[in-house]
Amino acid sequence: MIKVEHLVKTYGSVKAVDDISFEVNEGENMILLGTSGCGKTTTLKMLNRLIEPDSGNIAIDGKNISEQPPELLRRGIGYVLQNNGLFPHYTVGENIAVLPNLLKWDKAKTQKRVDELIEKLHLTKEYLNAYPSELSGGQQQRIGLARALVTDPPVLLMDEPFGALDNVTRSSIHREFKALDELKRKTIIMVTHDVQEAFELADRIALMDKGKIVQIDAPADLLFNPVNEFVRGFLLEQRLQLELKSIKLTDLWTHLTDTGKKINPSMLSSDIGIWEALENFKFYPRETINIINQHTKEVKSITFDQLMSAFSKHKNLQPHE
Repeated sequence: MIKVEHLVKTYGSVKAVDDISFEVNEGENMILLGTSGCGKTTTLKMLNRLIEPDSGNIAIDGKNISEQPPELLRRGIGYVLQNNGLFPHYTVGENIAVLPNLLKWDKAKTQKRVDELIEKLHLTKEYLNAYPSELSGGQQQRIGLARALVTDPPVLLMDEPFGALDNVTRSSIHREFKALDELKRKTIIMVTHDVQEAFELADRIALMDKGKIVQIDAPADLLFNPVNEFVRGFLLEQRLQLELKSIKLTDLWTHLTDTGKKINPSMLSSDIGIWEALENFKFYPRETINIINQHTKEVKSITFDQLMSAFSKHKNLQPHE
């Protein structure tokens, strides 16, 4: 869906983006990760021509973006800002409807779509007449996301979308983000400096440093197959938590021992990470959780100790450990 070739952007003597190339598949969530000043936001803004590159090519859905008028290009791209970018003197409903009004949608179509998104983002219609200042940070971010999604663009660009939220609100928004069906059909590029956030949300991560992409890989591959010491060191401080988030129960399946006690009727998908599975334990004696393998439909009932033992066995089989 997105192809970037030899992209360069220079400010004076500084190469903010230094000859980077990458591709993003349709329906994939690619996260640009790195420290401040590494070039990730500059790269994102070149994708919708808020910044023009010095050289290189960008194609979206097979079309060179430099050959399209910027305003037409942006109508096919949703854009979510860190501080939501809502117009303070517009109501929530008016904020979401900005682009449909520019595109001259009829009022009934616009209202139907606005109502649909409000419901999907777990807000009630009473918020439509409120102003952004009357909403919490988490609610404002949901409205910013609704505005980006309202015309159902195939591509979504997100610049530190959850950076201004507190940890509790951010965790809640992350869960909603992963569950939202609207996003499962999108090709997403997100910028963040939050390593935990990247590992929780990304299909692949492009780790950047000094204007270059150091490594593009699935989160687990960054951990277990780092290309150099920079990658290893960047993730070192948070390594254990990152492992628990990036390794899925499916990866541990052969190491998981079934207790045979299926007392709890609820079942967790084997496609979730270890961290999410751990959150389901209440830690009472002889407690078990049930996991269903989405591929074989086999169900296993496991204890906390069995889960951690399987995690340890899996880690011991990984390279660079």
